[in-house]
Amino acid sequence: MVDTEIESETVEEAIPSIVADRIQTLEARNAQLLEELRRAESERRFVESELIRLQKEIKRLRVELDRLKTPPLIVGSVKDLLDDGRVVVRSTTGPDFIVFAADFIEKKELKVGSRVALNKQSLSVISVLPGTKDTLVANAEVMERPDVTYADIGGLQDQILELKETVEYPLTKPEYFKAVGIDPPRGIMLIGPPGTGKTLLAKAVAESTHATFIHIVGSELVQKYIGEGSRIVRELFDMAREKSPSIVFIDEIDAIGAKRLEIATSGDREVQRTLMQLLAELDGFDPIGDVKIIAATNRVDILDDALLRPGRFDRIIEIPIPTAEARLKIFQIHTRRMNLDGTIDFENLADRTVDTTGADIKAICMEAGMFAIRDERMSVKPEDFEKAIYKILIEDHSALEATGPMFA
Repeated sequence: MVDTEIESETVEEAIPSIVADRIQTLEARNAQLLEELRRAESERRFVESELIRLQKEIKRLRVELDRLKTPPLIVGSVKDLLDDGRVVVRSTTGPDFIVFAADFIEKKELKVGSRVALNKQSLSVISVLPGTKDTLVANAEVMERPDVTYADIGGLQDQILELKETVEYPLTKPEYFKAVGIDPPRGIMLIGPPGTGKTLLAKAVAESTHATFIHIVGSELVQKYIGEGSRIVRELFDMAREKSPSIVFIDEIDAIGAKRLEIATSGDREVQRTLMQLLAELDGFDPIGDVKIIAATNRVDILDDALLRPGRFDRIIEIPIPTAEARLKIFQIHTRRMNLDGTIDFENLADRTVDTTGADIKAICMEAGMFAIRDERMSVKPEDFEKAIYKILIEDHSALEATGPMFA
């Protein structure tokens, strides 16, 4: 009887412990189920977002598929606009058609010469296409604003003044020309030996006028197929008008502007056609306008007379070999950023570089810096300039005779 009472008391004491263990087990299981529920909820949200993304992708692909299945459009050009709203177009197949334009096309967008897309069946105008430019024109050197200023040009003060009068003032002070009642020169021709600063002058005047600088070489206008050169010239000047105020600089214009011969090959005739297009573009410009034309050559003697007659390239500016004073300024310009060791006698350097161009002087300064780097020095010494002059001018015997011995 006593043993039964002891066992009963033992069971009663063990019940709270058992209950506590059971509660702890249930709580752990409940926490596990809650974690699984949260994980399942997160996966459900991910699947829903992925479903939405895939539905959008399917919709996009269906739109793309429908677009690819759309019949092709024909490229044409507008020849005339009729009073009743219809349009005369020429398709790529050749014939002209009178068609209607879509209502959603703004009337101001339709102009004579515009490229348009035509429906394949009805040939109705569906959209207005942007104009195309030859890759040569599109890749021409276009600088929104060159970083060359008049301070970067040594000497040539008279030439700079003429350029300002001819190019800068009509762009910045057109009211003076209108008040006086005269037109400025239509085009400017820069003539002179290579390396004397013709391109620098054109860039400097573009920087001063905040104009876009378009640079192309004359030889790039000479093309293989008939009519290609003329088309490139036309597109080049169209781009100049779009980016106005602008300055078109045609370097080595003698490549297309040489005198015409009575006996010429088919290639010569194509160059002449390109020249005719250039002359036509020059005649079509307003002297007091936002586009200025500058050309450069070192063979003015072979240029066609039609190119140099009044009304086209009115002003011819000669860029001479720098004088001693100009060479001194050019040396100072090209050495202003150099780390010079000691005092450099620029007057002596200018006297030793007779008949050299600005490009030659720039090369001398660069070579002087290279001699310093070769000796692992951080500054340029006077003897580096002596070595550079000797290296650059060693093949120019006339310059060597004029400068005398290079080393004392």
